Amino acid sequence: MEEKKTTLAGEGCEILVPFNDRKPLADIERSIIKTYRKHIWSKFIKAIKEYELVQDGDKIAVAISGGKDSLLLAKLFQELHKNGNRNFEVEYIAMDPGYHPEIRTLLEENCDYLGIPVHIYDADIFKVADRIASDYPCYMCARMRRGALYGKAEALGCNKLALGHHFNDVIETTMLNLLCAGSFKTMMPKLKAKNFENMELIRPLYLIEEMYIQRFIQNSGIWPLNCACMVAAKKIGNKRYEIKDLIEGLKKDFKNVDMSIFRAAENVGMDTILGWEKDGVKHSFLDEYDDGE
Repeated sequence: MEEKKTTLAGEGCEILVPFNDRKPLADIERSIIKTYRKHIWSKFIKAIKEYELVQDGDKIAVAISGGKDSLLLAKLFQELHKNGNRNFEVEYIAMDPGYHPEIRTLLEENCDYLGIPVHIYDADIFKVADRIASDYPCYMCARMRRGALYGKAEALGCNKLALGHHFNDVIETTMLNLLCAGSFKTMMPKLKAKNFENMELIRPLYLIEEMYIQRFIQNSGIWPLNCACMVAAKKIGNKRYEIKDLIEGLKKDFKNVDMSIFRAAENVGMDTILGWEKDGVKHSFLDEYDDGE
């Protein structure tokens, strides 16, 4: 198999890009419906229906980072259109937040090979995030990228922005909040944008496990982008990876612990919690306590 090896200047990061190992596009698209029907396609459709993510007349901006999750998300929306669901429009958008030129090229080549008509636009978010929050720029970068994606989606006349967060992102976020922030919060399947009127964020991969996304990408022979951040490459430590390892460890002793974490957010007993927050207002169980009655 022929490969192109690229070393990012100043980072010592090598990328191996296989040229001749990619499967034909028709086979890749067919595998979504056939090979991964149970674990990817059916879960995608279930999330759309269960959480009412797509309605008639929607114009959805599908955000493509170039990673495995967003590439699959784009192909799923294309398959949804092919299978007779043409009651909505889709725009595929990708922001270049300051990628190395070789990374940008890889993003373009992957989208071209997969038949994704993507709008790529430039931003300088990596450098700005590092300047504003140099010790840990990832949180600031994520906020800035989200805002930039909302802006592009709005400019294209979209009313929804679709992101590629999956099942494992959901449970890891829940555990991060519980263990690191002392709060019980999860990643929602959809939410309304605070600063963009009539804009909604949706997460159609919400029920799909990461392992099946990885298998799909590996089977396709596509070489996706990872974070590709020239700034984060210099930073040490990432709590999300620690939480991921923790959950994997818990699986050895607790059956279906990942699903239990996921279901916990659906089964909150409001009569047995000390406090909660709604619309920015904090409440205590004492507010509704009736002296033991």
